[in-house]
Amino acid sequence: MSDAAYSDIPFTVFDDLSRKKPWEGAEKPEKKVRDKKVVILKVVVVILAILVLAEVVLYTVIIPTLGTVKIQFKGLKNISVSQVTEKVNEVGASTWIQFDAAKAVAVFSSISEVERVSVDKHFPDRVVVEIKEREAVAKTIVTIDGRVVPVQIDKNGVLFTSETNSVIMDSNVPLISGLPIENVQNGMRLPAKYRMLMEQVSKIQALPQHYFAAISEIQVVPKEYGNYELILYPIHSKVKVLADQNLNEETLKYMIVSLDVVNSIEPDVYEIDIRYGATSYHRR
Repeated sequence: MSDAAYSDIPFTVFDDLSRKKPWEGAEKPEKKVRDKKVVILKVVVVILAILVLAEVVLYTVIIPTLGTVKIQFKGLKNISVSQVTEKVNEVGASTWIQFDAAKAVAVFSSISEVERVSVDKHFPDRVVVEIKEREAVAKTIVTIDGRVVPVQIDKNGVLFTSETNSVIMDSNVPLISGLPIENVQNGMRLPAKYRMLMEQVSKIQALPQHYFAAISEIQVVPKEYGNYELILYPIHSKVKVLADQNLNEETLKYMIVSLDVVNSIEPDVYEIDIRYGATSYHRR
């Protein structure tokens, strides 16, 4: 009986039991590892996205709004850092987003030595201020509030002062006297008829020869009907030279030749007149 009962169990059942793997009916180890990697990757992606978003917020909102603006100046030669720093305070902006470029241009242009200024804002916190300084072609002496003050003049006839004395000592920048200047203010311009003289001086300075190194002073002598003439004072001579208002290289060459000739034959001459293409002289 027992043998018969045992023999009735199908062999297929034992076959299935013998072929069944121990991990069947549960997740495979490979699948668990793969799912775990996917979860880790998702976490990393989320963290990176948060960092990127935080950086975007930092550079687009926080730094421009709360960060201190960084101002860089270019083109400064004679203008001191303290001068432009004072003007920065007048702009009145501590952050990049508050910085008004148009107002800054107006403020920096108020410096008499500034000929031209441009202001560029660079995201997120930098501002570049590029300044073109005026270049003196002549200098003169004026009285301001009872004080005698040296003033520089550019080729456009604009009067300005400088904290440096380099131009005052430069022999190629002529001293011009006799200009009808009243109520002097920094940045004011000479009357139109004298601007031509500044242009003439500028052209002579551009020549390789330093003609003005031989002249101690150019005096402007106003004439009737709005014209003027010039008196040139050579450095190495006591003879003054009368010239018309057309100052150019030919005039200065003629002056030098006339001085050599007159000094060699007439030592008592105190004045040479080379106006209008003619030459004459006066003895003491």
